[in-house]
Amino acid sequence: MTRVKVFGSPTSSEVARVLVCLFEKNVEFQLTRVDIYNGLEKKPEYLKLQSNVKALTFEDDVINLVESREICRYICEKYKDQGNTDILGTGEREKKLVDRWLQIEADKFEPLNSDLVFDLIFLEFAPTISLKVDSNKEAIEEYKKKLGKVLDVYEQRLQETRFLAGDKFTLADLSHLPDVHRLIKSTWCADLFASRKMVTNWWKEISSRASWKKVMEMQVE
Repeated sequence: MTRVKVFGSPTSSEVARVLVCLFEKNVEFQLTRVDIYNGLEKKPEYLKLQSNVKALTFEDDVINLVESREICRYICEKYKDQGNTDILGTGEREKKLVDRWLQIEADKFEPLNSDLVFDLIFLEFAPTISLKVDSNKEAIEEYKKKLGKVLDVYEQRLQETRFLAGDKFTLADLSHLPDVHRLIKSTWCADLFASRKMVTNWWKEISSRASWKKVMEMQVE
């Protein structure tokens, strides 16, 4: 019987982050697809885990977690001897760099990404419900400028190292995969990455990993 269980939709950034981590660590898991927009969150096996509906629930024996970054850290530490054993960094310096870039992703990159995605979704659906979009277009451009400054820091860092924490793919890179994917496929935001050579090369490399390709296949399904 599979011990590790994930409840959520692979199209959710939170869920996708956990799934790619599980694939990197070669951890067997069972995915129960839950669509919180269509009422499937009321399924009994989900409600018993999470009374307040979340996009993600992770279960491993008696462990029950709902925050993707915390879950990824848990996976990497508990299953440290299998799959990608370098994912948390090797040596104290690299481990500290992994932690530093995870903090940058959570504090600087993700909030701006969330704001951008919200306005991009609004912009996509506004015409169908006859809403004005001028203010959202302005907001998008403002968020892009702010995110561009963050990506300038990434560009400088990636001129020095192959990946964010050094020359090996780590959790610091992995944590960016779902959010960068959402932005880079948007015609509004693709230039943020295309205009930064080292960031573009970094994205091409991390998004070509077998673990991420498996998640992309699950999203299509």
